[in-house]
Amino acid sequence: MTDLFEDKAAEWDARPLPAIISEGVGRALLEHVELTPDMQVMDFGAGTGLICCHVAPHVAKIYAVDISEAMLEQLAAKPELQGKVEPVCRDILEAALEEKVDLIISAMALHHVEHTDRLLKAFAQQLAPGGKLALADLDAEDGSFHPADIEGVYHAGFDRDELGALLEANGFEDVQFVTAAEVEKNGRHYPIFLLTATKR
Repeated sequence: MTDLFEDKAAEWDARPLPAIISEGVGRALLEHVELTPDMQVMDFGAGTGLICCHVAPHVAKIYAVDISEAMLEQLAAKPELQGKVEPVCRDILEAALEEKVDLIISAMALHHVEHTDRLLKAFAQQLAPGGKLALADLDAEDGSFHPADIEGVYHAGFDRDELGALLEANGFEDVQFVTAAEVEKNGRHYPIFLLTATKR
């Protein structure tokens, strides 16, 4: 599998957009999701661990799942995540984690997955009964957020109503959206949502 982030990983945390997004999403997560000291968490598309850094102090363990080895290497090198976060280089659509988790978090990874329906099914199977989702991504946009020729981007954001309906069709309830951040890029503004939902 090609690592599309291999050339970006080393300087990812120094980029302004990931920093702005992770700060907003991290703050929204702590505000809208109840975290407990015994909680087992999966961070889907964990990247360099920017969201893990917000959540790790409040939970028992995070499985940091990504298909980019280069990004996970950056995550594994962060001292504040040692002993709390386990990097897992894997496509969970092909092989689920052995352990059920209480919470799945994700920031800006959904648009990199072609089949959203399959991913939500996988999330439902990975969660323990009553488990929670907290997913952040772009609101529906005109395709200008990413360069036109970029590889591995399958969605120009998501319509909240359509995504909410898809979640409910895949066994989730109490679906709620808040705007977690707004980023400016090339003179345009792009809102980032955080959705929360509970497995039925």
